[in-house]
Amino acid sequence: MDAASAYRSTQVTTSERIRGRTLRFAWTDGPTAGKTHEHRFHTDGTVEWRAVDPSTPSAPKASIEERPAYFAADVGSDACFVSYLSSSGFTLSLVVDFGTRAIVGVASNERQWVPVRGRLEGQASG
Repeated sequence: MDAASAYRSTQVTTSERIRGRTLRFAWTDGPTAGKTHEHRFHTDGTVEWRAVDPSTPSAPKASIEERPAYFAADVGSDACFVSYLSSSGFTLSLVVDFGTRAIVGVASNERQWVPVRGRLEGQASG
């Protein structure tokens, strides 16, 4: 069973703040500091992402040809916890605060974990 099928079979409720939306994460701390990644959270429970130039508009094509399953759950009235495991073996687990637009979390694999921070950039689309 692939990751997306496994996700769907668990019948986990996904936050409506994330489902079906495209968000830009501008990283301020961690291994991707200074970069921006656009994440498209599909309604089928999968996510795709790509590095973007912050000055360009959204584009539909992902630079990485993978769509792993994601988990998202509301944490309070303005925040959401999001996590997914990429094929590289890294898991990205974040809290996204839509009120302050802050992002804080951890990128990890079987050998390491690295704190990451960032901010939401632009308006979410969906």
